[in-house]
Amino acid sequence: MKPTLSREYIAAMALALVDDVGRDKFSMRKLGAELDVDPMAVYRYFTDQEALFDGIAETLFAELDVDTLPWHESWRELAEQYVSRLRDTLLTHPHAVTIFATRPVRSSVAIDTGNRMIEIMTESGFAQGTALQILRCLREFTIGHALTLAVLRLGGGRRSRKPSPDAPEYNLLAKSADDAGHDDHFGLGLTAMLDSFARLKG
Repeated sequence: MKPTLSREYIAAMALALVDDVGRDKFSMRKLGAELDVDPMAVYRYFTDQEALFDGIAETLFAELDVDTLPWHESWRELAEQYVSRLRDTLLTHPHAVTIFATRPVRSSVAIDTGNRMIEIMTESGFAQGTALQILRCLREFTIGHALTLAVLRLGGGRRSRKPSPDAPEYNLLAKSADDAGHDDHFGLGLTAMLDSFARLKG
């Protein structure tokens, strides 16, 4: 028995297909085959592929399980846990990072999350506009970091021209890159940002 079609089910299947074949090879025809329906059936739920990608972004956001975030802890703990989950979720779906990065998430869950986070931050002493700016900075930092790592995980590292340690051109920059690793600086950058943001409270 085929599952009943719905926006949520179609978006989840579309995300799974993007995970499997990549964004560039995704098509409504392939999605229809995965759903075992005529591709035109999808258009009863999404007006076009971009609208479907909006649904994929909403599905990714839903994976954050925001209800279990530490809402009763400090603004800093909440923000740190939120962006860490966002990063981990995006890196679970490296082919879909660009989909999430190129559109706002307008689901009711995402909007409610934003409202709750701003409320907590204003209660902690931030102006409303400053709170939103901080959240934007954290989101953009996290997505940018995830995008960099996604490219590497999808084979971008093969295009690196960094010399190997036994090569005569192995220099200080190359050695520093080996020492630093690819993703160890996420926590470093996040701590620096949160420390700076804390000074913006009124």
